[in-house]
Amino acid sequence: MSVPRFGMALFLALSFTNPKASANPAPKSSIKIQPFGAIASGEKTDLYVLRNSRGMMVAITNYGATVVSIKVPDRAGKFADVVLGYDTAKEYEDGTAHFGGTVGRYANRIAHGSFQLAGKTYTLPKNNGENTLHGGLRSFDKKMWVAKEVPSKDGAAVEFTYLSPDGEEGFPGTMTVTVVFTLLNAKNELRIDYSASTDKPTVVNLTNHSYFNLAGQGNGDILLQTLELNASKFTPVDAGLIPTGELRDVKNTPFDFTRPVAIGERIDGTDEQLKLGRGYDHNWVIDRKSGFSGIELAAVARDPKSGRVLEVLTTEPGIQFYTGNFLDGTAHGKEGKVYEQRYAFCLETQHFPDSPNHPGFPSTTLFPSGPFHSTTILRFSVKM
Repeated sequence: MSVPRFGMALFLALSFTNPKASANPAPKSSIKIQPFGAIASGEKTDLYVLRNSRGMMVAITNYGATVVSIKVPDRAGKFADVVLGYDTAKEYEDGTAHFGGTVGRYANRIAHGSFQLAGKTYTLPKNNGENTLHGGLRSFDKKMWVAKEVPSKDGAAVEFTYLSPDGEEGFPGTMTVTVVFTLLNAKNELRIDYSASTDKPTVVNLTNHSYFNLAGQGNGDILLQTLELNASKFTPVDAGLIPTGELRDVKNTPFDFTRPVAIGERIDGTDEQLKLGRGYDHNWVIDRKSGFSGIELAAVARDPKSGRVLEVLTTEPGIQFYTGNFLDGTAHGKEGKVYEQRYAFCLETQHFPDSPNHPGFPSTTLFPSGPFHSTTILRFSVKM
């Protein structure tokens, strides 16, 4: 079939909004590998570009198992890249915002850089005031991962593996981590499957740290975009953004997103928790069906102007909603775009921050006898 005169981009867009537009079978998903530049050590990195039959594209690099780009259409069929990031691996190596990275061994914060496990105290680097953030000085998003294409009946899939040695950043146990990214062919969904195993008891909390702007990366702030969270409680924090241990009801607070609310509607309010986080930088407790531990809808974000919708589904018990409060315009991202404060939001599926120091929180202890596994799905669509 020939492509109409109005061009390939609009053709793909129409195919997205009307999958039956062609009588021919939809094209299969594909993976292309291209160079992504060298890091300071001289090691060369690759970019794995996944495409599906609807025109959605996801690019991931083996430096940090990092999501570099996600391109999806708006209601008019125009594609845009909806995650912040950089054009080269060296920029990711030098950056501090963890754009798109797989972070660990423990995502989010551990209080005072220490925790106890089996009667022994483990000391970690303090890289966030008095606390440890995202696993220490060199999170997993600052490591080279081994990448390979893997067969999948659902779409294009790439597997990234990293071996974290015993004692790395102070954590016990040699831990093997695997992350599989699958771009579904028939749906605009990116599935992320995390797995980990260890040779001695340790703690683990893995997430992806993508920064989203549904209007397109670098295209202004996200304050008019709306968010809905399937969460009736959140974990309030102290001045160091460490959970106090309380599970607080969101009702009658600025943290109530049980219905769609513009992100900027209450972000500059007088609530003490907002002031501590300089906006939203908190963990919400996902409401789960009784006895259900599978995939659960956690969040729905919408951009009224473009019509783009992002749904986040996960097996994890919590989700960190962060509004780019510490972006300050010093980061120049893809295509030279400047990232100012609140130019993006993060929805990091996770176990709760500082869980190793809170026995009442869901456990993050990983034993040799029981491998860790979790799944998160990023589902994109448009609202007409």
